[in-house]
Amino acid sequence: MNQKINIALPNNIEIYIKREDLLHPYISGNKFRKLKYNVRKAIEVDSELLITFGGAYSNHILATAAAGREYGIATLGVIRGEELYDKIFDNPTLSLARKFGMQFQFVSREVYSKKEEVSYIEDLLKTHNKSYILPEGGTNDLAIQGCEEILTDEDVDFDYVCCAVGTGGTVSGIINASNEGQKIIGFSALKGDFLSDVICKFVTKSNWNINNEYHFGGYGKVTDELITFLNDFYDSTLIPLDPIYTGKMVYGVLDMIQKNKFSNNCKILLIHTGGLQGIKGVNKVRLKKNKELLKYV
Repeated sequence: MNQKINIALPNNIEIYIKREDLLHPYISGNKFRKLKYNVRKAIEVDSELLITFGGAYSNHILATAAAGREYGIATLGVIRGEELYDKIFDNPTLSLARKFGMQFQFVSREVYSKKEEVSYIEDLLKTHNKSYILPEGGTNDLAIQGCEEILTDEDVDFDYVCCAVGTGGTVSGIINASNEGQKIIGFSALKGDFLSDVICKFVTKSNWNINNEYHFGGYGKVTDELITFLNDFYDSTLIPLDPIYTGKMVYGVLDMIQKNKFSNNCKILLIHTGGLQGIKGVNKVRLKKNKELLKYV
């Protein structure tokens, strides 16, 4: 569903937001898209276990756990950080994933860094028979195929399509599905400019770029300014945004509009990639620091 954002903007610009966060209460946004064909493939090859990777508040971990419960496949999350073993019940993401039936393997950051090595994957498959491996963040060819379905016929008239970028899978699917007259802008949630090289492996079009200016300190980092913006945005629109991905992208787009970075009279489509479950974790950290909390949980 595309929802018009009714806030005052200069230069006769219109912005809409595609509410992918409403697709499913737990398999939300781009995680729904990324898991769709991967889960179908796992079922086709008679897999009995989905194995994937993530951090303490990973949207992908929770979505995989929910998908496993919904489709009757066991799930195993390889979690970055051995110290989290004793903190499952204090962590809203992991505790809910556990409730959905996910088992965990907590590993050191050194071991976790090997998650894409062939020998490490082979050892996992030997230990867990009839398993299907999902990469961290869920990005692979089947995930991109699912993300290509984010844009539909109703979106052809938008001049710009903007989305947050983590592993690059979602924006790759959007680029593949875009028409030549559209400009796709990905807003990186991570520091660094390596994402363009990753995305080039999945796309052939050139109508896109990655903006690295609105990561607010890097992945998982939030600032008081960002939290205040998200609360004000919610007050104005009643649209909840997550502070790790989509919230930073929306902040960036509105800031760029004020700086005349978009053409006059254009229509911009923002992709809401979900991730709202992570707000509880962000608020928990900020509460300990006596900081402003996100008001919509």
